[in-house]
Parts: sequence; structure tokens; C-alpha cells
Amino acid sequence: MGRTIGIGTGLRGKLVLLLFCLCQAASAFYIPGWSIKSYKENEEIPLLVNKVYSDNTQLQYAYYELPFVCPPTGQHRPGKGLFSGQSIPLNLGEVLRGDRITVSDIDLEIKHDNKCSALCSQQVTGRDIKRARQMIRDGYLVEWIVDNLPGATSFVTVDNTRKYYAAGFKLGYTDNVGGRTRYLLNNHHTIVIRYRQAPGKAGNKGGQVVVGFEVYPKSVGTEVRRKADGCPMDLDHVDQNFELSSNKTSEGPVDQHLTLYPEDEIDDDMVLTIPYTYSVYFREDKSIEWSRRWDLYFVNQEDGSKIHWLAIINSLIICGLLTAIVLMIMAKTIRSDIKGFRDAAEEGKNRKRKSGEKEKAGEGDVEGDVSSDEDGLEDVTGWKMLHADVFRTPHNGHLLAPLVGSGMQLLFTAVSLVLLSAVGVLNPSFRGGFISFAIGLFVFAGLFSGYFSTRAYKTFGGQDWRRNTIITALLFPGLLFGAVFVLNLFVWAQASSTAIPFGTLIAIVFLWLCVQVPLVYVGSWYGFHKTTSWEPPTKTSSIPRQIPQQSWYTRGLRTALLAGLIPFAVIFIELLFVFQSVYHKSGYYYVFGFLAVVSTILIVTVAEVTVMNIYVQLCSENYNWWWQSFMVGGSSAVWVFLYCAWYYFVKLHITGVLSGILFFSYSFMACCVYGLLTGTVGFLSAYAFVRRIYG
Repeated sequence: MGRTIGIGTGLRGKLVLLLFCLCQAASAFYIPGWSIKSYKENEEIPLLVNKVYSDNTQLQYAYYELPFVCPPTGQHRPGKGLFSGQSIPLNLGEVLRGDRITVSDIDLEIKHDNKCSALCSQQVTGRDIKRARQMIRDGYLVEWIVDNLPGATSFVTVDNTRKYYAAGFKLGYTDNVGGRTRYLLNNHHTIVIRYRQAPGKAGNKGGQVVVGFEVYPKSVGTEVRRKADGCPMDLDHVDQNFELSSNKTSEGPVDQHLTLYPEDEIDDDMVLTIPYTYSVYFREDKSIEWSRRWDLYFVNQEDGSKIHWLAIINSLIICGLLTAIVLMIMAKTIRSDIKGFRDAAEEGKNRKRKSGEKEKAGEGDVEGDVSSDEDGLEDVTGWKMLHADVFRTPHNGHLLAPLVGSGMQLLFTAVSLVLLSAVGVLNPSFRGGFISFAIGLFVFAGLFSGYFSTRAYKTFGGQDWRRNTIITALLFPGLLFGAVFVLNLFVWAQASSTAIPFGTLIAIVFLWLCVQVPLVYVGSWYGFHKTTSWEPPTKTSSIPRQIPQQSWYTRGLRTALLAGLIPFAVIFIELLFVFQSVYHKSGYYYVFGFLAVVSTILIVTVAEVTVMNIYVQLCSENYNWWWQSFMVGGSSAVWVFLYCAWYYFVKLHITGVLSGILFFSYSFMACCVYGLLTGTVGFLSAYAFVRRIYG
């Protein structure tokens, strides 16, 4: 056993070293070149508008669906067959993340500056004004796209040595004057396109590539002096901002002076005209390579990388100490227990053999002699007494087996996503790729779900494998889809782009029922007919053993929750970075190499904690370990959900009841996915451990 432990430790060390190398590789390869688009001089570049979003709410809206922005004119735009207002085809991931990408009317011509152009004069009602005010109050940002780069707000670091981007730009802002809140709309946008010579043959032919896209919004009032085309005379010195308010008119001559009203006195029928203008500047920037153009979106997170390394080192130390303690205690204790267990069994066999020899020799009645292997185990205690009960079929095994199958499906999906992201296949430039791959991998992993579910079901003594297949294919995906559908109804009512379109829902149902369910069936059929069940190494007695009174720390959920603190302690620092990327949408999570290391540490920790917990339970002569191992493995999900609640109340400023419901609902579903995955890891680890010590 000592040799086996040494080999396992060495392999684990090599695996961790490999993942650390993966971190370094990922830091240099997280943005691969998909397809470089070069532009010739005077060639027009399409500017696409997408959506508006906010860190203070979970609701997103398509840009062109806002009533107070310039609507598309429908005119022909640069690009083959493109028209203003035309929707760009999206992949499944883009649709699910709320993207609604549309061609705009803004003109961009490579290397040609445009000091100012009028876009439109949009008339809005009082109702539209109220909505714009609410969105400015919630801090909504706008996302435009040029050459697959999101329009960014440019900043510099505190020491003024580096420049970095924050995706999106403000729809507007508020200002307090004399105790009164003014809502100022950004109605002029200065667009800066940074370019350089294209690499390779395209560059030799004069081709240029876009390496940066910046947007600087400005609020320009109606009383600012303007040219005949509607552009301000001097954009550098704007002495009046555009305030979202209404003007009161009388039945007589129209008063040219605006009388400002507080928000609650704005009439829905009031009309206000918003002039929109824009400027375009092209600037050559040879300091940015095309393959590294996304780096500016991550510069501000470099200091966080140091925290990543410190967190990972801390987690490795915790996991390493836990591993060493578990291995030393388990190796010493279990090895001595197994030796005593086998010695007792061997003694029983010897006594049986001697009894048989005496019977053959006719040496009298041998009724009082031991006649089975178990007779030599009368003096053993603890887990060794449970050899005839430890593999007894669990209660509600018909539910545990589908959960294990779904957990393996999620485990395959998660591991594949992390690896694909770590090597750079999935990255921010592949818009919607992470979600699209997640759904595709999950559907394909139905094979693993059916196979492992049926193997577990067959081990529990089940015979109706078709019934188990149906439960496996419908239980977890059905509950997940049902919850998403109900929440989607509320989002639909808000006309938000976060709502999943009906056609997309139909496509998801098709993938589920027409692709995944058959794959689950194939996996189940193979697992039931082409493989054998996991035969237990010991025989199960017909009469269950009575379980003695258990200590408080070995009872059900109590011990599971305590055990779940250790895996949570390993990942909670990395959770902070994940949450910042998910709920602060101007940033991107890109350090998947670190995530791969943390995930490996998590899996090892969950396995060790579950094995240790089950060993303590067996020593207490409690053989009901099947469900307990699953709960211990997944118990850290409870702490993750509590962490979500803490993050919501302390770190976020989400407003609105619906946004709060969406946050906690999706957080709960994510924690269920996480708990199902880690619960399966705990179950399989405990099963391998129990087979090993009783085999």
C-alpha cells in the first residue's frame, strides 16, 4: 500500500506541474487569431450596435429597441448585402447571453477622419424620457462593435504608466446642482479607431488591421451653437449639457425658454427632440500587434494575477497538508486494520479447514466449530464488522443512479470547457463560444450520463434499465429547463434581450429531446448489456445489521456541511474573480489556466474529504454511506450559495425585485450544477475507497 500511495503522490505532483505549465502557456495564447480582416485605404468598415447592459440590473436591452436613440434608416451599408438595421446571424451562445447585433448608420472609412456628422434628431415622449432617466440611474453601458472589438472606454493606471480598456461606454450620467438631480444624456460620440499595417502579404499590398476601438461619449445641449447640418460649432468647449427634461407650452405663442420639471411631473405626452452627432478619428498605433489587441482589456487585471498565484499557492499548501495528513493516517490505520481483518479471516479459514479434517477423520461432533469465513471475525470492531452490510443496496437508489449519471455528464462538460479555454480555443474574441460549446458538450456527454447511470443502477440491483434511462435523460435537464422557462416568462414581460427567443427555446428542446435523449439511451444500452455490474467484493447478508447510536458529528447533513467547508476554503478566492467577471460585465475572465489548477485542487480535495468522512462513518458502524458520500461531496455548494448571497448584499448594487429574483435563481441553479458535479466526484471516490478496503 505504501508503494501505491507513493506512486499516486508522484503522479499528482506531475499533474499539478503540468497544469502550472498550462497557466504559462495560456497567458501567452489566450487570444488566438481566428481570421485576420484587413482593410484597404478608403474601404468602409461596418459599425455594429449590440445592446445596453448594467452591473446594477440583470436586464439587458437591444440598442435599437430603445425609443430615445436614432432608429436605423435601412440604407445600404459597407459589406456584402448589409443594410442599416439588419440583424447579424448569431450563434446559440450569443443569443443566450443577450446579444442582438445590428448594422448601424455610422460611417467609418479607413484613414479618413470625420470631425462631425449629424446622425439624426430623435423626438421622444415623456414616457421615453422617464425610461432614459431610469436607465441612466441604473448605470447602463452601451456596446458597439467594430471588427469584433467592443467599443471601450480608455483609462490609465494609477501610476500613469499603462493604458487599459473597460468594455462599453456610458449611456449618460447624473449631476447634482443645488440639491436637484439632473439626468444628462450622451448624444455625441467621438469614435477613435486604432490601426496598423496588416501582417504578411496583406500588409505588403497596403492592407490595414484594426487594433483598437475607443468611444468617448459627450453630452451636448440644444442651446450650444450649431452648424447648418446640426453639428456643434466647437466640440472642445461645450458649455451646456443635454438634460433629459420637458418644456411646458401654453395655448398662445410658444415660449422659447425651457421650464424644467422634476421627474414626477413629466407628462407622458410631452415631446423632446434629441440631436445625435458623432466624430471619427483614425490613429495609427504600431505598439499593438493584431494578435495582442485584446490585451488592453486585461491590463487592469494584471495585479489580480499576483493574487491568483498567491491564492493558488495557498490552496496548494492547504490541499498538500490535507493530502499528507490523510495519506499518513489512512495508510497507517487502514493498513493495520486490513492486516488484522485479513488475519482474522485467515484464522477463520484455518479453523474451518481443521474442522473439515476432523470430520473426515471421524473425531466426533464438530457442531461447535466455526463453519464459515465470518466466524473468525467475531473479535473485530469498527468498519471491519460491516463486511456483510457495507454494499447493501441504498434506499432510493433509482434516484441516486440518475444523479450520478448527470454528475458525470456535467464533469465531462466542465473539464472540457476549462481545458479548451486554457489552451485558447474559447476566448473573448469568440463571442458566445463558451456557452455554445457548453451546450454542445453537455448534449454529447449524454453518452456518459446514460452509461454511468446504468452501471450504478445495475449495481444497485435494478433491472428496468429503460425506466432508469428515461429518468436520467429527463430529470436534471427537465428541472433545469423548466426553471429557465419560468424565469424567462418574467424577462419576456420586460421586453429585455436577456429573454430567450421562442425559436431558440424550440431549438434547445430539439437538442434535448432529439439528440441528447437518444445519446443517453445508447449509453444506457451499452452499460446494461455490454458491461457487467460493479460486483461487490463481499457478500451481503439477508438480515441488516442494527446501526448503533451515532455521534453528533457523524449525522447526515451536519457532518456534510462541516466537511463542505474545506473544499469551499480552497476555491473561495478564485470565486471572487469569477463573480467579478460575471457580474461586472465591463471585464472578462481570461485566466483559465489558473482555473484549471484550482479545479484540479478542488477535485482532489473533495475526494479526500469524502473518503475521510466515509471512513469515520464506517468506523462508527454505519453502513449507509451511499447517499452520504454524495452529500459530502456536494455540500460545498451550500457554502457557495451563501457566498453568492454575501456577494449580492455587500459587493453588488442590483436594483429591482426582478433582478434580485434572477440573481438568486440563477445562482441557485449554478450551485445545484456545482453540487451535482462535486457530489458525483465524492460518490465515485468513496465507492473506490470502500471497494479497496473490503476487497
